[in-house]
Amino acid sequence: MVPALREEFNRKYTPEKYQQFLAALDRACGTHIGFRVSETPCFVPKGLLDQMAQYGHELVLQLVDNPEYLRKSDASLPEQYNVPNEARRPMFVQVDFGLVRNASGELEPKLVELQAFPSLYGYQQRSAHQYMESYALSPDLGTYLSGLNRETYWKVMREIIVGSHDPENVILMEIDPEHQKTLPDFLVTQRELGIAIVDILSLKKRGAKIFYAKDGREIEVRRIYNRCIVDELERKGITLPFDLRDELDVEWAGHPNWYFRISKFSIPYLTHRCVPRTWFVDQNPRVPADSENYLLKPLYSFAGVGIKFEPTQADIDALPQDQRHNYILQERMRFEPVIQTPYGGTQMEIRMMYVWPEGGELTPVLPLVRMGRGMMMGVDHNKNLEWVGGSAALWVA
Repeated sequence: MVPALREEFNRKYTPEKYQQFLAALDRACGTHIGFRVSETPCFVPKGLLDQMAQYGHELVLQLVDNPEYLRKSDASLPEQYNVPNEARRPMFVQVDFGLVRNASGELEPKLVELQAFPSLYGYQQRSAHQYMESYALSPDLGTYLSGLNRETYWKVMREIIVGSHDPENVILMEIDPEHQKTLPDFLVTQRELGIAIVDILSLKKRGAKIFYAKDGREIEVRRIYNRCIVDELERKGITLPFDLRDELDVEWAGHPNWYFRISKFSIPYLTHRCVPRTWFVDQNPRVPADSENYLLKPLYSFAGVGIKFEPTQADIDALPQDQRHNYILQERMRFEPVIQTPYGGTQMEIRMMYVWPEGGELTPVLPLVRMGRGMMMGVDHNKNLEWVGGSAALWVA
């Protein structure tokens, strides 16, 4: 993306430096990183990140500021996960983009997905700093967005996650967090904010109050930073110790309902130059003749589970009639391999990570990058490959 920096990094790279980087990142996070981390950061022009940040802002406001869409998105909320006291705005939003060549030969961002749910806000900033430190990169390279630095970034995160509460009364809630691949992110967040990491199954409910155990004491939960993904609850058949539909005396740092309202469900309602052609299967069950240029996606899945490339009419016909509203057909984007590596050109998907403080504005704070040469960016599609995986966007003004 920035040829001079890419050439210099590749020339100076050694496998030994990469192993030292991985070991330092494990130490910085307080645990082993269980997913693949790329050998290299991505050097990205600031103008391109600004364009993606603006596109993401426009897409999210197109949904949140549209009462008709919000009414229609009621249909996306499963009855058993419709949590009371929904916030007027999502607190965390992720918008994923890939890069394609347009008719003029220029690189142009195209939407992949969007989701109103927290991403790796703790891990990602630590990862970017570790690339800088381990590879002795120029301190002039940018990491944060919206004029933030490390100190102001964590000030913002503390304000929206902890709020006015004692950190002891704020929890990061997840399913079996000690065995999640995102544990490094949880540990960084805990270290920076002083909040507890709590398994949702260990919580106790008495009346409208929720409690967790710590050092032999029961501590009331006043605010929840929710990292619990509904797809996993469903997939594992987990029964919760309380009903999420209850009127609980807690605040949500990221209200769970927005996970559904801004999601793959939203894409057919968006109108923007960066949005690929998309529609619900129940509204049009016919596969286009050029099916190689389309994807069949379930609305509610995680990490690319269930996506079909080049779907056939038989794939559509096999879907139960009462489930077709939970699938979309989407135009497939051919992403440009823009990162030059020892193994050839490699694609990157950039996630723009936003926060939306109560009473504030939707604000981009960090970019996250996934590199890949497989059909998708996920680990399962890039097995046994090098110079792929999670990365960071270091920007040049």
